[in-house]
Amino acid sequence: METRPYVSWELMNSFLIDAFKAYGVPEADAAICADVLLESDRRGIESHGCNRFKPIYIDRIVAGIQKPVTEIEIVKETVTTAVLDAHDGMGMVASHKAMEMAIEKAKNYGLAMVAVRNSTHYGIAGYWATMATKAGMIGMTGTNARPSIAPTFGVENMLGTNPLTVGFPTDEEFPFMLDCATSITQRGKIEYYARIGKDTPAGMVIGRDGSAMTDSKQILVDLTKGHAALAPLGGIGEELAGYKGYGYATVVEILSAALQAGNFLKALTGIGENGEKVPYHLGHWFLVINPEFFMGLESFKKTCGDILRELRASQKAPGEERIYTAGEKEYLVWLERKDKGVPVGEAVQKEILAVRDAKNLPYHFDFEK
Repeated sequence: METRPYVSWELMNSFLIDAFKAYGVPEADAAICADVLLESDRRGIESHGCNRFKPIYIDRIVAGIQKPVTEIEIVKETVTTAVLDAHDGMGMVASHKAMEMAIEKAKNYGLAMVAVRNSTHYGIAGYWATMATKAGMIGMTGTNARPSIAPTFGVENMLGTNPLTVGFPTDEEFPFMLDCATSITQRGKIEYYARIGKDTPAGMVIGRDGSAMTDSKQILVDLTKGHAALAPLGGIGEELAGYKGYGYATVVEILSAALQAGNFLKALTGIGENGEKVPYHLGHWFLVINPEFFMGLESFKKTCGDILRELRASQKAPGEERIYTAGEKEYLVWLERKDKGVPVGEAVQKEILAVRDAKNLPYHFDFEK
């Protein structure tokens, strides 16, 4: 049962746009940023929703490591490819431009890929793949990030959580959308464990001595100091195939850096030589495939839908009520929230009010006492 108060989608969208504008983001760009954040909350992926708008975006603008005005440079372009330089602007704005370009090129030539360098956090990866599915195309994307994953048989945080994201249009009400990190868990989950006094399951985090760490509060301290690292999908070592997650994280890292001659691995820490905050210089990539150039969109959508329906109709494990396919749970969350709004916890309420008061924005929220 949800106990947090809701804020209507319209009110939250208006507030986020005005908040971004107050910190120098142009209105059209602010609308993009707000929509990306709210899409996360629509899908129930709150790790990338409204709770991120201040600490990840506003605070970085204030710190001077992210520019509110995004000056996108086309470094190189062909009929099916492009390389963009975001010049440390808003990653979501640069990504919107990149995916628009990829979709338009794929409409004409069947496949297209656009790579971005010198960017910043681009929000929920599934947003960009969904832009392609809405256009009746297959969308794939990935981004590198500050180091947090240790390679298999290693203990040093080298790779980001590097999502490998794929979206397919289907003949159902929602697309197939696989949007997940290549680490076995994320810092946010460990923060949750620490808040409720629960140990982190063994195999998710590795210490510098090579052993699995389970003390959630200590893990958070050691992750910050670089004395602990997240394990890749599969977990520590080879027994549960952690090398597969490590491999996929590396694929995303290479595609996020090598095509665009961008930064990678330890160059993405956001910390300078003297311990100061510096821009992250992240890289992204966007790949679009047009089914019309194969056997046609309707044929693709039906086959895709048939596969998903057969998976959901397969025999369930004892005690389980249903089988899901990727993107289905997020669609169900949207059905639950679409008429209610965004659930906003106490910490996010404080951040919203702090930004409102700092910029004298004319907003009142029902959660205020």
